[in-house]
Amino acid sequence: MYCPYCRHTDSRVVDSRLTDDGTAIRRRRQCSACGRRFTTAETASLNVLKRSGAAEPFSRTKVINGVRKACQGRPVTDDDLAMLAQEVEEAVRSSGSAEIDAHQVGLAILAPLQRLDEVAYLRFASVYQDFESLEDFELAIDTLRRERETRPVGKQRPLGAI
Repeated sequence: MYCPYCRHTDSRVVDSRLTDDGTAIRRRRQCSACGRRFTTAETASLNVLKRSGAAEPFSRTKVINGVRKACQGRPVTDDDLAMLAQEVEEAVRSSGSAEIDAHQVGLAILAPLQRLDEVAYLRFASVYQDFESLEDFELAIDTLRRERETRPVGKQRPLGAI
């Protein structure tokens, strides 16, 4: 780690703290050459393997942008999308792997999106799972209805939610 002021390579850690969501460590450092202090953040890397074979860092922003299209015109807030992206990141990080297939990220999106908004879920699933016919939609809707019937009474969604 280079000092951002004098470019010296040696610094000592003065203080370490977890960030708010616990996914990174914030460190206050002091340069041993110039004595100035600076902050660094350390995170565990998580790469997504694309179909093309390329790898890129996991991005909550990409998850949000992909899901936002499915949520267009739905009563879903930016805070809802941020929480969904956090839940997806936690799910893919819990695999314990430093690299995860893009398909696995998509699968991790489906369950929280279904809980958030069933219409957005159907939109996302229709593209992600490559629905090809009306029967694919009917099967997905029937599955949602069966799941709704098995939910505890306090967890029921309004009748017109689908």
